[in-house]
Amino acid sequence: MTEHLLLFPDREVAERIGDELADEGFTEVRVVRVANAGEDDAEDAEWGVHVIEDNVADPTGPVASGLRDRFQALAEEHDGWYDPRSD
Repeated sequence: MTEHLLLFPDREVAERIGDELADEGFTEVRVVRVANAGEDDAEDAEWGVHVIEDNVADPTGPVASGLRDRFQALAEEHDGWYDPRSD
């Protein structure tokens, strides 16, 4: 299993990317609001796309590495950032 978190400043971008990844068949894809510490205002939030893929047996192998590279590029393309959520 691998777990990934992509963060974006724009909700619509996060929802569109979440929908695209869900359509690709990842095990679980959720769009979540991530509030900055101490901030309650929605304008001070980021939007996360949390992805879990159960079909990757080795989180250090080439498939997991390819997913990390892809998600990193996807986040950068949309002015976001990527956290591989490694255990």
